[in-house]
Order: sequence, then C-alpha cells, then structure tokens
Amino acid sequence: MNPLRWSFRAQFLAGFLGCVALLLYAIKTQLYDGLEPCPLCIFQRIAFAALALVFLVGGLHAPRSSGARGFYGVLVLAASLVGIGIAGRHVWLQTLPPELAPSCGPPLSFLQETLGPFELVRKVLTGSGNCGDVDWTLFGMSMPVWSLIGFLMLGAWGLFAAFKRRKGRSRL
Repeated sequence: MNPLRWSFRAQFLAGFLGCVALLLYAIKTQLYDGLEPCPLCIFQRIAFAALALVFLVGGLHAPRSSGARGFYGVLVLAASLVGIGIAGRHVWLQTLPPELAPSCGPPLSFLQETLGPFELVRKVLTGSGNCGDVDWTLFGMSMPVWSLIGFLMLGAWGLFAAFKRRKGRSRL
C-alpha cells in the first residue's frame, strides 16, 4: 500500500509514530548507551514531542475540511521550523573549531533552578553545555544532523498530508 495515498488520519498517525520512534531512540541512547543529552538535545526532544502532539491530535481529529487539515499543516510547519532552528544551531556549533565554540556551561538542571524561563532559553541557545561535542555518529553524521533530517522529513510529510488534494471521503 502506497503511503502517499493513505488518508489524512493514517498519514498523521504515521508522523506521530515517527516522532515517537525518534524520541524513544534518543531516550534509549541516554539510558542504555550512556549518552548524556546537552541542553540543545533536550530542546530538540521537546520540539519532537510538540510535533508528535500535533500529529496525534490531527490524526485523531481527522478533519474532513481542507481548511481544518491546513490548520494542522500550519501547526506541523511551526513545530518543524522550531526543531529545524534548534537542530541547525546544534549542527553549526558542532562544525566550529574547538577554540571558537562557546564555552561549556553548567548542566540544564542547574540552569533551570537559577534562571527564569526566558534567560534559560537564551542561555541554552547560545551554546551552553557540551553542545559542540560529537559523541555519536551514524554514516558519518552526528545525532543533531539526523535530528535536522528528521524535522525536515516529518515537516514535509505533515505538509504533504495536510495540503494534498483528496478525492471523496477518506475511509480510515
């Protein structure tokens, strides 16, 4: 069965499962492989969770009108763009030479206790923690690169599902 011909509901639920699979793998690498996430990794997980929530709600709602499906497409785009921005920043930090990379800061738990929410976001996005380290690769690409690819693919998938012209009523 061709996934490009699936119903809106099936396509959005598949997007939800893709996000869940990526989050489960990230948690597996933390708990079983000993890879501690940096603050930007945590924010990427939050962006994947937000994207998963949009896919889940859209899939369960499965609106018939193109306007409502388009609304979910815009939400997918917003969540994907946030994730793309965070992952892109992370990839950029990893490409910097060590002498130019921002200095490591305290762990995220300490920052949460000492800073307000806006200061915390600003601190994390300026490269605090060990965000420039590459501890894991697959086919020569680091986890933030794979995360960036995931956001791009899931965002495109959600936009395709939301804005695809559909004939008649969907059965699933």
